[in-house]
Amino acid sequence: MNLIAVLVISLLILIFLFGICSIIAERIKNYGIVDILWSYAFGLLVLICFFLAEGSNNRKILITALVLVWSIRLGTHLLLRVSNHHPKEDTRYSQLRLDWSENLVFKMACFFQIQAISVIILSIPFYIISQNTTKGLNSFEILGSFIWIIGVSGESLADMQLAQFKKVPGNRHEVCNQGLWKYSRHPNYFFEWIIWVSYFIIACGSPYGWISIISPITILYLLLTKTGVPMAEKQSLISKKEKYAAYQKTTSVFFPWFPKVN
Repeated sequence: MNLIAVLVISLLILIFLFGICSIIAERIKNYGIVDILWSYAFGLLVLICFFLAEGSNNRKILITALVLVWSIRLGTHLLLRVSNHHPKEDTRYSQLRLDWSENLVFKMACFFQIQAISVIILSIPFYIISQNTTKGLNSFEILGSFIWIIGVSGESLADMQLAQFKKVPGNRHEVCNQGLWKYSRHPNYFFEWIIWVSYFIIACGSPYGWISIISPITILYLLLTKTGVPMAEKQSLISKKEKYAAYQKTTSVFFPWFPKVN
């Protein structure tokens, strides 16, 4: 099946799923579940590419395996986090409830559909890779796979270190500055971005793969200016006050680096 047909089928499926998700979110009064679907949706799209795209099987198996592992890990991590905090809603969405109080249901339904479209745009590397009919793997695909391992390992380690820190009763209002969090205030976001860089590098081994640069650029923009770092920083300053302000002065915001000495 050609690329356009695969894209259209993918978009229709996601529009339906995110529409259903918006209805469920309204019923349970927790719009945070969209993050769970967003994460799992990439695994669904790469499976669609695997079964419908015209590329070589070895290449499709590679990208399908990588994306599924990442998608399932991240989606399950968010599922557990949202479930453990429910009915308390993520602060991003509780703030949207206030900002969009007029016609909230309609605006959130549109927001969910925007998330569906974002999944399609960010998945451009998967579509390009899955259409490549060349036999055998090339150096871009091998290099990208190694970078993917670094990204997933780093993100998993950062999430684990933060979870272990939060389990300690006395750490509720303390700042996690241990492990990877000693070198970056958001190492989980940094390694998430590295994963998207790896998808781009793998795609560079296929015709028109350079187009997929849109994925890591978009993710970096969102993490640094929209839903990632700014909201996390704002919430941490509210909950941890001067302790987090001091942490900001010594620790790199995104790219890991040695802490400053006051």
